[in-house]
Amino acid sequence: YNKKIISQLVASLLSKPFLILTGLSGSGKTKLAQAFVEWISQSAKQYKLVAVGADWTNREPLLGYPNALNEEDYVHPDSGVLQLIIKANKNPQLPYFLILDEMNLSHVERYFADFLSVMESDKEILLHDKGKELNGVPPKLGLPKNLFIIGTVNIDETTHMFSPKVLDRANTIEFRITKDEMQQYFDNFKNVDLSTLQSRGANMAGDFLSKAVNKPEVKIQNEIQKTLLNFFSQLKTVGAEFGYRSASEMLLLMENLGIIDDELEKNHKVDIAIMQKLLPKLHGSRRKLISTLEQLGSLCVKDDIDVTKVIFSVEDYNFSDKNVLYPKSLEKISRMHKSLLQNGYASFAEA
Repeated sequence: YNKKIISQLVASLLSKPFLILTGLSGSGKTKLAQAFVEWISQSAKQYKLVAVGADWTNREPLLGYPNALNEEDYVHPDSGVLQLIIKANKNPQLPYFLILDEMNLSHVERYFADFLSVMESDKEILLHDKGKELNGVPPKLGLPKNLFIIGTVNIDETTHMFSPKVLDRANTIEFRITKDEMQQYFDNFKNVDLSTLQSRGANMAGDFLSKAVNKPEVKIQNEIQKTLLNFFSQLKTVGAEFGYRSASEMLLLMENLGIIDDELEKNHKVDIAIMQKLLPKLHGSRRKLISTLEQLGSLCVKDDIDVTKVIFSVEDYNFSDKNVLYPKSLEKISRMHKSLLQNGYASFAEA
């Protein structure tokens, strides 16, 4: 993995304990999540990797349910997720991780609704109404600040799209593979042994958790404010504008990116924030998006360039060109524009 995507992963988790990894199937999304949590955890008891089922229609696979035949019993889910959350609540000094693999194989809003509801508040999820613990399960359960949720997403005919409600509550990192990266993979091919990473970074867990809980002071620069307002105006034309929460989370993400990697330039941090928080909500028909994508593309370059003629129509445009302010975002916008012309429809999520 390249250093930049690792910086994105860590800074995103520090900014928001809910992270979505999307992109090409087999591009290393789940492996990166596994590698990080095994590296920073003291033991395997601090994380769970759970494969989401296509038949998940309610919260029971994650939170279990009261036994209808025995009022003094609560059925624990086989996934171990409920047990993980209970452990996290009892051990606030340690980070805990839940990796939901292929999170969109079922409708996220059905099985994950309780999590989404309490994620932005200090409220608790009601598990049962007995007023005492049943089989070790309390009546209510809060999402502890030391619990981090990472969902991986693949896009094909068997999966479901995320709603704005889900995307608004997460940072979204897209995984792509370039020809050079594939060449490097072939040249350095070897089997991956994650056991070599186990607990190697456990001594950094305390600092990681401290930074996640105690958010840094955010300073708003005029240039960044102007850029975000310009994007807001363009996104508003298609009903994809962002709210106060997304605005504050973008500023926090940029602050944390600077803490994790002090070599990152300002434009690179803005570029990552745009990619992770603004563009994921874009989807629609050619009539709806074509003009907006062209306007968004023009915000990603320095000069008054006709992006449609100079960039979008060029097969192998060099997005590292000195006139490009936000290369990752511009490349994504360009791909979506191409999809609009070819298929009449475009979405941030790609197969």
